[in-house]
Amino acid sequence: MDALFIPLADIVGASVDQIKLISCLLVAYPLGSLFIRIPSSQPELKHLFNVAITLLFFFPVLKLYTAFFQLLASVLGTYYLTRYYHGSNMPWIAFIFVMGHLTVNHIIRAVYQLSYETLEVTGPQMVLTMKLTTFAWNVYDGRRPAADLDKWQTTKRVTQFPTLLEFLGYSFYFPGMLVGPYLDYADYMDLINETMFKKLPVKGKHGRNVPAGRKRVAYRKMLFGLVYLGIFVVLGGTWNFNISLTPWFLEQSMLKRIAIYQLVGPIERMKYYAIWTLTEGASILTGLGFTGLSPSGETLWTGAANVDVLVIEFPSNFKVLLDAWNMKTNVWLRECVYKRVTPKGKKPGFTSSMITFGTSAFWHGIASGYYLAFLTGGFITTIGRMARANIRPLVLPAPGAPPSIAKHAYDVVGTIITLLLLNYAASPFMLLTATSSFATWGRLGFYGHIIIGGSMTFFYTGGTKFFRRMQAKQAAKGEKLGFESPVTTPVHEKQFMVPPSFDQLVPPQK
Repeated sequence: MDALFIPLADIVGASVDQIKLISCLLVAYPLGSLFIRIPSSQPELKHLFNVAITLLFFFPVLKLYTAFFQLLASVLGTYYLTRYYHGSNMPWIAFIFVMGHLTVNHIIRAVYQLSYETLEVTGPQMVLTMKLTTFAWNVYDGRRPAADLDKWQTTKRVTQFPTLLEFLGYSFYFPGMLVGPYLDYADYMDLINETMFKKLPVKGKHGRNVPAGRKRVAYRKMLFGLVYLGIFVVLGGTWNFNISLTPWFLEQSMLKRIAIYQLVGPIERMKYYAIWTLTEGASILTGLGFTGLSPSGETLWTGAANVDVLVIEFPSNFKVLLDAWNMKTNVWLRECVYKRVTPKGKKPGFTSSMITFGTSAFWHGIASGYYLAFLTGGFITTIGRMARANIRPLVLPAPGAPPSIAKHAYDVVGTIITLLLLNYAASPFMLLTATSSFATWGRLGFYGHIIIGGSMTFFYTGGTKFFRRMQAKQAAKGEKLGFESPVTTPVHEKQFMVPPSFDQLVPPQK
């Protein structure tokens, strides 16, 4: 089938593997419309459909024969481990088994120095790792007393172990197989059984359970995804983070270098916007992502989203940005790492945070740039939490009052600093090596480290006490005027969201 892709790759100027990947994502659209036509009364056909399409992608199109059987080994190993082993450490054994397999392939990729244009096992294996480890925790939660579970664990717990066919259908759900986003087993079975549709007062066309509006949203996603992809193809070859390593970049003034980096950052992110938006649309066509009806009765399909572009490009703070970036991976890290490494009865703290950041970097691969990016992201999260707890309460308006000028100024400054830090911290992830990362940071005057270091020094050497006194004075003044002061409760660790996962257009690096 390469004869279909080589001419197009030559025209576009991309690798054949990249063209194949995008083609699979686009073919998933009409296949999604076929999938949803299989009635919920025949779930076995839906599972078989998922497996068959995944085989179609991996064998005749991508020619990843060995890769598929490696993924199948992880699937079968997880299935039988979770089914027959009931020990309390079962989820961690599954985690080590699946993550260890992924790491071996990351090392192999690094040894052979495969570029990000080359599509091989690690890309889909990263998605599958999230699925399988989440499933292991869901099974574990299904064997625990309901009183010991939180809301997410109660909703996602697996109490009836699936058949092998059901598990294969879940593992090889075709729209998200190559680049994600991943879904948990409970959501997959809701999709198969159309559970989320059955209580709707309004049915779709011809009396079907699936509500109307799905295609409109899905193909709009496809259009936006293609626009993002077009921007990246046209501009990404020249305007990317590697520009910092060129002689031309050194000839520019420091301010101009920093400004250029803020312009290339969004272009670099376009490839992620493209693939995640394309897979979201295909997932919606299968029925995934339905979140209810709007007040006007319009169907909402936001449950399969993995990225919110406008929030990322215009964030008011770093936490808001992280919440909008690679959403499904954030959920996985929060539910399967961050909360699980926290001792029972204790609140998550610094140790839980750093283990989560480390896991995220480890999941992406072994390149030093990943660890520099996530370590920097950890410190950015820390100063963001400090600003939110100490400065933000002072600019919040009184209850019922409109936002003040100070609040608007706080949001504008927060957006600027957040984007500056995002593009600074993300560069090692794209550059991959520590040498290139530190060279780039040096050519940018280490402005990110200056912001981070200056902020932490300020807060730890009296800034926190100063703002707490200001909050106390504001609260006292509010009481005299007869209204409650804005809440000044610090942002706790439970609101922590893990760092962004800067996945490559095709499997990263290395």
